[in-house]
Amino acid sequence: MHRRTLLAAALAGAVVTPALASGTARAADPGPSVTRTGTTTLDAQALFFVSYDGLVNNNAFQKNGLLTYKGYQYAVWYTADRNAVVGRRALGAGTWSTVKVGHTLRYNDSHNVISMGVSKADGRLHLNMDSHSDGFTYVKSAAGLMDNPAGLSWTASRFGAPQSTLDGLALTSQFTYPQFVSTPDGKLQLSYRVAVSGNGRNALAEYDGTKWTDLGEWSSSTGTYTSEHGSSTARNMYLHGIDYDRNGRLHSFFTWREQNGAVMCNSGGITNHDTGYVYSDDRGRTWRNNAGTVVGVTGGSDKVSVTDAGLVVDPLNPDHSLMNQESQFTDSAGRPHAIISYVPGRFGQCTTNYVANRTANGRAFHVRRNASGTWQKTEIPVPLNSSQRTKLILDKYDNAYAIFPFGRIAGASAASGYTDWRILFDGSGLNAFGEVVIDETRVAQDGVLSFMYQEKSSGTTPSALHVIDFRLPA
Repeated sequence: MHRRTLLAAALAGAVVTPALASGTARAADPGPSVTRTGTTTLDAQALFFVSYDGLVNNNAFQKNGLLTYKGYQYAVWYTADRNAVVGRRALGAGTWSTVKVGHTLRYNDSHNVISMGVSKADGRLHLNMDSHSDGFTYVKSAAGLMDNPAGLSWTASRFGAPQSTLDGLALTSQFTYPQFVSTPDGKLQLSYRVAVSGNGRNALAEYDGTKWTDLGEWSSSTGTYTSEHGSSTARNMYLHGIDYDRNGRLHSFFTWREQNGAVMCNSGGITNHDTGYVYSDDRGRTWRNNAGTVVGVTGGSDKVSVTDAGLVVDPLNPDHSLMNQESQFTDSAGRPHAIISYVPGRFGQCTTNYVANRTANGRAFHVRRNASGTWQKTEIPVPLNSSQRTKLILDKYDNAYAIFPFGRIAGASAASGYTDWRILFDGSGLNAFGEVVIDETRVAQDGVLSFMYQEKSSGTTPSALHVIDFRLPA
């Protein structure tokens, strides 16, 4: 068992300072620290409603609701009158320029987020939005808009009309969870789920700067999973993310959700179980388990299945309210890291109310593969106080940062082996509702942790939407 520290609560609001490495003559890399540098307001009256315990403007699984490219930062949200909006600012600027893209949100469903992607091959911004097991809306900008932001005006005329396909590629009538990821060779991929929760498959499409191509499905919903309580023959794989490292490997952590509640100890829980991991070295065409064995082919008959060997890196039965779609990141050596969260066994072996039990006793854990290839796991000693998701980033020194609900930030140093987790910012003064949206792309570009959060409200009363910035160790 790995050493754990329980100092978090006492250190709320503190900043971790650099330390000298034991037994070496040189100064160690800086440990984790955050210095708040400013907050900007995207919308003083953004759309607010609570659905599935979350907000449509601040679901942590958005990829990307906030991104940085060539010196400008971009954000997407829905206004109080339900218009889909894209904003941009030069990095460090205090104000945002906004454009309505011609679509209004259809339902009060927090799954119907807006996600952004950049196709480097032609400098376009792509948006996919407003989908939960049904059709989607797709909008793309004019070519070159992202390559010359200072020279091109930010107006609605720079964006094409909303579409119900990807330039004629229909994909599926049951579409959810759009996640864009830029490939190392300048293409843009779109990850999404086909079908429904508990009986769905993951799939990929790819844009080469000229056209979209359907690469196909790569995870399976079939096979039998049996717990100590019962069996299930259908499920879906929920991704914690899909990310390329600097060497071009595509990584994805995941958890399974079973269709049949018979696998649980109590119907008040949730059927998520196990943390798995796969990777691809050929741009998502084939998928391998941790040992390097091919376990799935995108668009082929052999898909990643719950019955495949070598997928699980952290086993857990369905009785602990394990969160789906949490978070992942890769370090400077291309090693995968993830945040997972659930109710540990010391609080009981059977959750009976998913939201209440996670709020009262949920904890987050840092899971990562070390230099020897071994999987390690450390509990982060910060109570969730929420049923919602925590996000993960790593700085240039591979220090880890967990961004909790309500905008709280904890950090751990690479030098300690990620055993010294502690609170760096306690969220005071934000009045944040819950989950936050991280700018995963900005960290490497200018060493800033930037996230979007929405203030608490009630009912459907609009509230302010902000972006807050923290400088990380230089």
